[in-house]
Amino acid sequence: VWHFTHDKKSTIIALLHDVGTPCFAHTIDFVFGDYLEQESSEVNIIDLINKDEELKRYLKEDNVLIDDLSDLSKYPILENKSPKLCCDRLDGVLHTCYIWIQTHELEDIKEVFNDLIVLENEQGIKEIGFQNKNIALRFVKMTSIYALELQSNRSKYVTQYISETIKKAFNDKILIIDDLYKKKEIDIVKLLEKNIDSWNDFSNSTHVIGTNNKPYSYYVSLETKKRNVIPLLKTNKGNVRINEISKEASRIYNKINSFKSKRYSYIKIIKSI
Repeated sequence: VWHFTHDKKSTIIALLHDVGTPCFAHTIDFVFGDYLEQESSEVNIIDLINKDEELKRYLKEDNVLIDDLSDLSKYPILENKSPKLCCDRLDGVLHTCYIWIQTHELEDIKEVFNDLIVLENEQGIKEIGFQNKNIALRFVKMTSIYALELQSNRSKYVTQYISETIKKAFNDKILIIDDLYKKKEIDIVKLLEKNIDSWNDFSNSTHVIGTNNKPYSYYVSLETKKRNVIPLLKTNKGNVRINEISKEASRIYNKINSFKSKRYSYIKIIKSI
């Protein structure tokens, strides 16, 4: 956010915008049955900051009001409605391709990032967008990797399995809700390793199977939040969405929109949690 705005307030708000996220992030939304919106687990930022005297002191020193964090839509470079591109969504796509799925090298990430500038979108609101059509198309392909992976059998299984183990840990009095916001994730993992019989099989597994036939093992079958990004492109005729001027981009977005994973996901060795 600092790179695109050089605005101190926006940058501090970007730093704090996810402070209400628990360990395992959106996985915990599944604990609450929130598969589609994935917003249930986040603690209100204002409530959290109001309990933290140190944070309040820092914000006062930087002339940032707590109320400035109450409506993130005022900072569209940080957060914007899907499928618009913003820093939060950019971070998700780039990290998925570089760190999680490892489909791209750091030089690829840099080239995409360095082409981005702040443009004005259809509503006259500032939004990150591209200058070079070929680089914008490269990002569209990265978006496809990101969007399809988050709809995959693997992603659904991993997320639901972890949420079910967390629920079991709650029921067995191993954890309480507050632990997800106060403990380190690695410490919770150690508790799960010690108390959940299937956890080591899960953490050592390398392959999730997708099938349309109901398995006899523990399985996951659900619909989850669909994610997508359609960036702006700067052209001689103004700023346009990449899918409006590129048949290749339109084809990729059609593939994203029509994608369906197999009905069931499972790992052979795990019969139950």
